[in-house]
Amino acid sequence: MSQRPGRLLVVLGAVYALAPLAIDMYLPGLPALSRDFHASASQGQLTLTACLLGLGIGQLFAGPISDSRGRRPPLLVGMAAFAIASLVCALAPSIWALIALRFVEGLAGAIGMVIVLAIVRDSFDGHSAARAYALLILVSGVAPVVAPVLGAEILRLTSWRGVFIGLGIAGLALLLAVAWALAETLPVEARRPGGVGPALRTLGALLGDGRFMPFASSFALMFAAMFGYIAGSSFVLENIYGLSPQLYSVVFAANAAGLVAVAHIGGKLVARTGPLVLLRAGLLLSTLGAAGTLLCALTHGSLALALVSLAVLLAANGFNIPNSAGLALQDQGERAGSASALLGLGQFCLGAAAAPLVGLAGAHDMTPMAIVIGGCVATAVAIQTRHYLLSRGR
Repeated sequence: MSQRPGRLLVVLGAVYALAPLAIDMYLPGLPALSRDFHASASQGQLTLTACLLGLGIGQLFAGPISDSRGRRPPLLVGMAAFAIASLVCALAPSIWALIALRFVEGLAGAIGMVIVLAIVRDSFDGHSAARAYALLILVSGVAPVVAPVLGAEILRLTSWRGVFIGLGIAGLALLLAVAWALAETLPVEARRPGGVGPALRTLGALLGDGRFMPFASSFALMFAAMFGYIAGSSFVLENIYGLSPQLYSVVFAANAAGLVAVAHIGGKLVARTGPLVLLRAGLLLSTLGAAGTLLCALTHGSLALALVSLAVLLAANGFNIPNSAGLALQDQGERAGSASALLGLGQFCLGAAAAPLVGLAGAHDMTPMAIVIGGCVATAVAIQTRHYLLSRGR
């Protein structure tokens, strides 16, 4: 089976998009879902937390497995499991059952997330890898643009349960696409020994790797800031500012489109500027967006201020996410699968922690969301500042 780079990136981007689909597609119906189960805003957001935890924990196992068994077989298993889990979510009888099922859905989706990043590392290097990561974000960015709009349209016809049926159908389609289009990218001679012991030793070595951790930390923190927005934005924009689910989905899609556009620009610029310059530019934009969001929360600012601040915050991740991932993985070689797993673990576990915090003050207060976002951005800036000062001192 030949590997065509263009077709490979399209399929990988679609697989990588399953996690944004699982996260974003049901967001317009999250307030209604909470009402249907007589659950609080924070309990409803636990359905997001559970999915994020599954995505993080699942990658911890999927990465080492892909390093020892190859990329293709576990990816096929992951696609099948995601489709089944999503369809079962549609049958959930209670909020707690849905929370448990979302965790399983996240575990299944994690396999695709980590293996896609490892396949990019197998297939590309140098600036071509950085461009591939940017293009991957660009392709997968179609999911958060389309997902809430599609979810809102499904809500016109049926309930939030129909959204999960749609996710199951998407999983089945991608299972067929992977089976048709994806060849194995990790030769047998390049595979690492399996088992818990070697996997833990590899992960321990990565935690002490100064070439990996500063960028992996920034990657996870900026995702956590975005998940704070994802978890809280439907309550803020629908309950506080009065947007309908359909109009909220349009705003969400516009913000996601901004992220995609900036990722595309970054992919064009990275060969000229290098990924580190783009990461620093992204963190500067994130700081501006987080500051505007906090100002809006503390002063009960206008809808316009809220929309502009959140748009800047999301767009900045078009620089932050692909470049921090590329910088973290660029020197990892045969540890790419395990490194991708550790990236995903930090990304989704921090996101899982952020998601319920934004609802602590109830469904009509955006201050917790602004504080969570601001804290994540400030910590990422501090880590990169320290890394810069240490590198200058060598």
